[in-house]
Amino acid sequence: MLGRIVEIAQDGRRLSVDRGFLVIRDHEQELGRIPLDDIAAVIGNAHGLGYTKNVLVALAERKVPLVVSGANHSPVAFLWPLEGHHEQAGRMDSQLDASLPLKKRLWSQLVKAKLQQQAAVLEACGESPALITALIPKVRIGDPDNIEAQAARRYWSRVMGEGFTRNQEGDGINALLNYAYTILRSATARAVLAAGLHPSLGLFHRSRQNGMRLVDDLMEPYRPVMDWRVRELHRAGASTVNPEAKRQLAHTLYLDMDSEAGRTPLMVCVQRLAVSLAQVFAGERDKLDFALPLRPLLFTESGSSAF
Repeated sequence: MLGRIVEIAQDGRRLSVDRGFLVIRDHEQELGRIPLDDIAAVIGNAHGLGYTKNVLVALAERKVPLVVSGANHSPVAFLWPLEGHHEQAGRMDSQLDASLPLKKRLWSQLVKAKLQQQAAVLEACGESPALITALIPKVRIGDPDNIEAQAARRYWSRVMGEGFTRNQEGDGINALLNYAYTILRSATARAVLAAGLHPSLGLFHRSRQNGMRLVDDLMEPYRPVMDWRVRELHRAGASTVNPEAKRQLAHTLYLDMDSEAGRTPLMVCVQRLAVSLAQVFAGERDKLDFALPLRPLLFTESGSSAF
């Protein structure tokens, strides 16, 4: 299901629920209301925000993640529901029982898919995709040679320009990437929960401080799509995470993609991947379903709101 990304970007906003709508106010003035059933994620990206308990309950009942952003637009907390799927307990049991060899095999599939997307981005930028495609056959089970990192060294300078270094604390392009990944992470978190999987039980990411390890695993193949959008925005003059840049980045989730499954929005590709992982854990299929985007096609409807 597609839905709207709602960002609360201005200080002092208050959120409440009224007759099935999320209501946004500035003091006593109502700024807008959005049907709760139309929301994919809510991002709190400002200071002094107020939430009623009913807002938190209503979002949780609809499996809508609430993302709290910290410095430089990076997420510091997620609120997710206790139940995400009618077979959740069984799916989580299968997830817990997954063997290490299976996890390594799945991670290899994710790395190869990410490299395919990076190669597509290079080609769209007028660079040789062979810089990345030559590495794909070298990815072994579990990627013990860290081919993913080798690809990154070839990738970033050619996509973002010579001298660019990915830095989560940086501004400019790095800040735009942070926000883009926050949007993608929110959509992936919702997909994981809706598939009945636990977001902390990852395949590759293992940090004990990260409660979204599986989310970070599954978003990897789609990061290059967000990279491409950031590059295009920056080339068009965007240098800060301003309201228009936020709208464009959030809208990326709703771009129609020419994918392996036909023309499909990016958000649906992510959802299909999460469901396929649950099916692999349950022994119902052997491979992940990426529905990898081949070429993004803009369409006009907006899928985001900012207040």
